[in-house]
Amino acid sequence: MFDHVKFGVSDFAASKTFYAKALAPLGVTIISEGVPSYGVELAATGSTSLCLFQTDEKPAHLHLAFSAETREQVDAFHRAALEAGAKDNGAPGLRPNYHPTYYAAFVIGPDGHNLEAVCHAP
Repeated sequence: MFDHVKFGVSDFAASKTFYAKALAPLGVTIISEGVPSYGVELAATGSTSLCLFQTDEKPAHLHLAFSAETREQVDAFHRAALEAGAKDNGAPGLRPNYHPTYYAAFVIGPDGHNLEAVCHAP
C-alpha cells in the first residue's frame, strides 16, 4: 500500500542511529540521506521505506509495525532496539488475541512512538 512513510523527529542524529540499529535485524539499512531537515531514508531491499527528518514541531505518537520474516528476527529487533535505547513495551511472543500465529515485540522509540516487529508465519 505505501511507497514510504515519513515523519519528523526531535533529535535527528539520535533517531537515525536508533532506527538504523533497531531495524538492522530486519534487513533494513540507510539507503539515502540528506541534510537533517530533509532527512534519511531506511529500507530493506525492494520494500517500503521509512523516512525521518528533523523538526521542532511535536509529532503525534505513531504505531509503526515492521514486517519480520521469522520469529528470530522479531527477537533480534527487540534486543537491538533495547540496546539502542528503546523502552520495552512488550517482550517477543505470540499475541493470539490478534490471530494464532501473530508473533510480535513492542518498544517505545526516542520520540515516544510504539514500534513493533511482527511475524505472521506459523
